[in-house]
Amino acid sequence: MRSFTVCLQLLLWATSRRVIVTPPTDAPRNLSHPTALIGSDAMVVSVKHLEKHYGTNRALGGVSLDVAPGTLFGLLGQNGAGKTTLIKILLGLVAPTAGKATLLGQPVGTFAARREVGYLPEDHRLPEYHTSTSLLDLYGALQGIPRRQRRWRSAELLDLLGLAGKEKLRIRGYSKGMKQRLGLAQALLHQPRVLFLDEPTDGVDPVGRKEIRDLLLEERRKGVTIFVNSHLLGEVEQLCDRVAILRKGELVITGTVPELTRQKSTWLVAFDGPLPAGFPSAGALLNPTDTPGRLRLQLEPPPHDQPGGDSGLDRFLADAAAAGLRIRHLERERATLEDLYLQIAGGTTLAGGEQP
Repeated sequence: MRSFTVCLQLLLWATSRRVIVTPPTDAPRNLSHPTALIGSDAMVVSVKHLEKHYGTNRALGGVSLDVAPGTLFGLLGQNGAGKTTLIKILLGLVAPTAGKATLLGQPVGTFAARREVGYLPEDHRLPEYHTSTSLLDLYGALQGIPRRQRRWRSAELLDLLGLAGKEKLRIRGYSKGMKQRLGLAQALLHQPRVLFLDEPTDGVDPVGRKEIRDLLLEERRKGVTIFVNSHLLGEVEQLCDRVAILRKGELVITGTVPELTRQKSTWLVAFDGPLPAGFPSAGALLNPTDTPGRLRLQLEPPPHDQPGGDSGLDRFLADAAAAGLRIRHLERERATLEDLYLQIAGGTTLAGGEQP
C-alpha cells in the first residue's frame, strides 16, 4: 500500500508541473535555466509560526523559517523531529493546523507554486515494469512536455546521473542507488526552480554521491533553490549554504555552515623532537593524540574582566620557544555539524547561529 501511495504521489505531482524544456534534439547538451519569476530579494520559502497536530500529537510547533533564492538548504533532525512533515506542508501534500507558508510568493498547495517544484521523496517507489526512458517519457508526457523535448531532456539527465547505457534495463533490475538516481532524474525533468530532496544519496555509492553533489551544486549555480534532508551530516556540511535543525517539532537553530561550525578553544599542534619535561605553560592543557609529534592544546578562556585579554596562545608559544620546542604547524579546531547535532539531540544549550 505504501509503495502505491508514494508512486501515486509522484504521478499526481507530475501533472502539476509547468512546461519549460525547449531545446531541440540537436542542441548542445547544456541547459540554461529560465529566469526566475520572483524578485531577487523575495524569499523562495517563507514559513511563519507553522504548526501541525495529528490528534494530540504535535508534529510541528510554531516553526518560522525563510529561505532565499539560490540557497542549498540542509534540514536536519532525528527521526520524528518533523522534517518530512514540514516538507510535505511546503509541497501542499499536508495541510497545516496553524500558521502560514508560502512558496515562491504563492500559498503552498496552489498550482502556481507546485508547478515550479521538483520532489524526490524518501523511500520512493517507481513502477518496476518500466525502463528509465519509458518512465521519464511517462512523467514528461504527464507534464505536457513535447515528445522530442522530453526525450532529449531524459537523455541529458540519464547521462548526467550515470545511467546512460541502462536504457533497456527494467527498473526491477536496478540497485537501490540506481533507483535513487532515476528518482532524482524525474525530479529534475521539468527544470524546476525549487527542489525538495529527502535523503537524495541514500544507497548511492561514494562515486555516485559525488556525481549527485556536483549536479546539485550546478543546479544551485543556475539559481535553483534546493532543500536537502539527509542523515549524512558530513555531506550536508560539505554541500549546504545554510542549515536548520529541528528537535521534537521545533526549530532549534539555523544559520550558515561557518556560523554553526564555530571555532573551538582547542588547537592541534605538530612539533619536532620530544616534549620538554615540565611543559606546558600556565593556562594551557596538553593532551597527546594518536599521532607521534602531535598534541591537542586546550586553552583557558581569558578572565571575564579582560574580554579582549590574552587567550593563552601567545603565552604558550613564548613558553614553547623558551623550552626549545620547535612547532611545525598550529591549527585551530572547528566544531562539526555532527558535534552540533549531537549537542541538540542531547538537549544541550547552544551558542552561535540563529535561535528562535
